[in-house]
Amino acid sequence: MIAESIAAAMRQATDTREVLIGEGVLRESGHVFRRNFGQATAALVADENTYRAAGETVRDVLLQAGVRLQVTHVFPGSPRLHPEIERVEEVRHLLGETQAIPFVVGSGTLNDIVKLAAHQVGRPYMVVATAASMDGYTSFAAAITHAGVKRVDACPAPRALVADVQVLADAPAELTSSGYGDLAGKVISGADWMIADALGMDPIHRPAWDLIQPQLREWIAEPQRLADGDRAALERLLGGLVMAGLAMQAARSSWPASGSEHLFSHLWEMEGLPNAGREVSHGFKVALGAAASAAFYEKLLATDFSGLDVPARVRAWPAHHDLEAEVRRAFGLATLADSATEESLAKYGDPRRMGQHLTYVQKHWPAMRERLRAQLMPAAELAGLLAQAGCPTTPEAVGLTRAALRRDYNRVRMLRRRYTALDLAFEAGVFPRLVEALFAPSGFWAQR
Repeated sequence: MIAESIAAAMRQATDTREVLIGEGVLRESGHVFRRNFGQATAALVADENTYRAAGETVRDVLLQAGVRLQVTHVFPGSPRLHPEIERVEEVRHLLGETQAIPFVVGSGTLNDIVKLAAHQVGRPYMVVATAASMDGYTSFAAAITHAGVKRVDACPAPRALVADVQVLADAPAELTSSGYGDLAGKVISGADWMIADALGMDPIHRPAWDLIQPQLREWIAEPQRLADGDRAALERLLGGLVMAGLAMQAARSSWPASGSEHLFSHLWEMEGLPNAGREVSHGFKVALGAAASAAFYEKLLATDFSGLDVPARVRAWPAHHDLEAEVRRAFGLATLADSATEESLAKYGDPRRMGQHLTYVQKHWPAMRERLRAQLMPAAELAGLLAQAGCPTTPEAVGLTRAALRRDYNRVRMLRRRYTALDLAFEAGVFPRLVEALFAPSGFWAQR
């Protein structure tokens, strides 16, 4: 079923032409390369961990298929590789000395590094997945850190993807849990997109929406099977993650797969989130962000906006210099403060637009609320699914205090110009009250 869905989705994708998922398909990677790149040579990129997991086999398979390897570049396995622009430049330099097609063996960080480097030298590339850990394999962009600020750089998705279920099953269990967190977060991103669409900020791209949302509940319904090592569940998880990437290709936007839950993750990735000396994976951050956003949504949906005094909100809206001062107070890192200021002013800088948003909400909130309730699930239910999959669902689980999480609700809304439920509450003047309610003695975070 998932293979049929992927085949249909690729008809809408702009970059990816072949996806091969199944048991033993690693041995087909040489033939996949030939079908997609003809007689081209290859530049194999991995790290020491992914090279052991699949790279050695891929190298042999490529040679058996008659593919000449011009470059084999293996990053150290420790310390953990980061998706930094310096690593992209390293790979771009290697590629610039050849005409080889980049062939990456790895998951999120390696894929993003090679994806952007391939784009910079004007070549397509291929990836062999080593873990069902995130949705970026087939996305049209790479999340790369530039001078301490995480950016989403537009660049083509891979022309071909091979994912051997045996390799995925042998990956550390926390990587599979991370992939579940990334996929389950689409419940939140869908709701945020509905708000942005209703308020005229970012219209929903219906074909991309239909690649994810109608099947999402089925994909995340049985997390315990993943924890038990069920191969069919693992294949379905990766299939859902691949579908999310293809949806981003179709929309030429990350909206199909990224909302307020990812804003939490982006913040924590830029500032660091140590947990017992180990980094927290992207999907784990998304999982906690999804729980945080789901809890916020419950408070938002319980709010009555019929009595909003829209003219008073417009008159009281802060001037640009006040908005900028608030943002700069929230971030210690200068480059991050500069970026957040630019993004916040683009989103909050027009009080007339804010007035239009609130006028619409005042008139249409009951209908909006019902549509959002149909999209969402109770925060406790979502957190329960995430926990069954092995994802963190409390701030302490990722080395974060309750006070820091409370502070970060405010900071994540400033981080990007993407309009989410957090922005609606901020514009309506209820944001501080809703956040405080989450941490009150009877609130969601006090109960967990």
